[in-house]
Amino acid sequence: MFAYGLSVRYGRSIAVSLQRFQELSHSGRAMSSAAKVLPQYQQFLDEAKLIRQKAYINGKWNDACDGATFEVRNPATGDRITSVADCSAKDVHQAINAAQKAFKTWRDTTAKERSVILRRWADLMTKHQKELAMILTAENGKPLAEAEAEVASGASFFEWYSEEARHITGDIINAPFKDRQFFVIKEPVGVAAMITPWNFPSSMLARKVSAALAAGCTCVMKPASETPLSALALVQLGEEAGVPPGVLNIVTGTNAAEIGKILCESPLIAKISFTGSTNVGKLLIQQSASTVKRMSMELGGHAPFIVFNSADIKAAAEAALFSKFRASGQTCVCANRILVQDKIYDAFADQLAELIDKKLRVGNGFESGTTQGPLISKKAIDKVAKHVEDALQRGGKLLSGGQKHPAGEQFFAPTLIRDVPTDALICNEETFGPVAPLVRFAEEDEAVAIANSVRVGLAGYFYSQDVAQIWRVAKRLEVGMVGANTAMISSVEAPFGGVKESGMGREGSRYGLDDYLNIKYICLGGL
Repeated sequence: MFAYGLSVRYGRSIAVSLQRFQELSHSGRAMSSAAKVLPQYQQFLDEAKLIRQKAYINGKWNDACDGATFEVRNPATGDRITSVADCSAKDVHQAINAAQKAFKTWRDTTAKERSVILRRWADLMTKHQKELAMILTAENGKPLAEAEAEVASGASFFEWYSEEARHITGDIINAPFKDRQFFVIKEPVGVAAMITPWNFPSSMLARKVSAALAAGCTCVMKPASETPLSALALVQLGEEAGVPPGVLNIVTGTNAAEIGKILCESPLIAKISFTGSTNVGKLLIQQSASTVKRMSMELGGHAPFIVFNSADIKAAAEAALFSKFRASGQTCVCANRILVQDKIYDAFADQLAELIDKKLRVGNGFESGTTQGPLISKKAIDKVAKHVEDALQRGGKLLSGGQKHPAGEQFFAPTLIRDVPTDALICNEETFGPVAPLVRFAEEDEAVAIANSVRVGLAGYFYSQDVAQIWRVAKRLEVGMVGANTAMISSVEAPFGGVKESGMGREGSRYGLDDYLNIKYICLGGL
């Protein structure tokens, strides 16, 4: 979910972070420097200026109305980082009312005014990239290099939409009548509610809020309770960038079901933008039906990664390693089912097993050399273990990993299983963990059928040197995004989203503004 093809300024930040990530993966199992890094981390927590514990409503930082709080913990160590306001229904309604009031003036600001604020916000994210990354690693656990890349990605969305804000245009249509003229203009939909996930707590919020503000909408945001600090830090920078009171509102809380229901059923909310599981997305759609809201849903994925006989095996294996194990497999676009054709099956399995052994290192995200951080919860660990056990019981053969890692309770060893049958759980459910199942296939039609056999369709990848096959398979895959001979598909310039039960709408690119704009047709008569 990082953006790679960006402008020079933000592209360089991401390129540096990715280079660092690659250096870490190439360093193999070098000795940890935790003794040097972790004390610096504790000092950072004591001195951090962007850690906020309160909700932000109508331009003010407030405790929850009832004074309730919840703890935010580091998933790598279990240590408490801080406590954050645990908002209730009253807080949510206050945020909605503030956003609705602010919308009456924010919608009338000029595109240039909004552009200046968004660009300033992007610059502030870049200025504070290191601190934002450390906050992200502390609450999410991902390696610091990945966190830095995510922050750079978030900054790129603010930069992109600072420019796109000034390119929102309408249309003039030739009327079939001499005394009339037809016009089309675009207007902001209104108050947008945003519910964001824990796996990319910085870039996901940035991607949504930048588009909304560029279009002239105001926002009520609900970040995941596991990772609220990154969102609160971004709002702090938004305030510094000059976003007026009421335009940005954020409610943190553990009762996601209650908060989500209020946002969906409120007649003052015009749009819901949600990134998360398919089941929760379906519930939000149902709850929004009574008010017929505009919906953007970026839901679950179960990406196929197909390697055909003609593929460059080394390049395919390296891409599979990146796609599957980035963020410890906790991404919606990571490779979940790796399908390999008969002729190269054994060679690919050996190559990927060697890469896992040499390039991946499990540990605390603040430790030098770490490429694999913890999973977000013990529940996530249990699901991964269940998928591994089921695959092995059904005939899969373990090549590496397969068990919890001694680094801590929420760590799982990078795992590779070959000869996994298509009826295994791991081939039919999104794992969201560091397990790579290899499935053998014989013909192209078989691979495409397996790839399309699930009800979701977010991303799909394949490797082939056959030009005709590349075009055929790219068209036949039932997904919203295709990576042909690459696993790096995300970019601020490109639309992000899926088909089938992976959701609706698109984020990023020029298409990302569409869901925040209404089209109004004006017929001018009497001419």
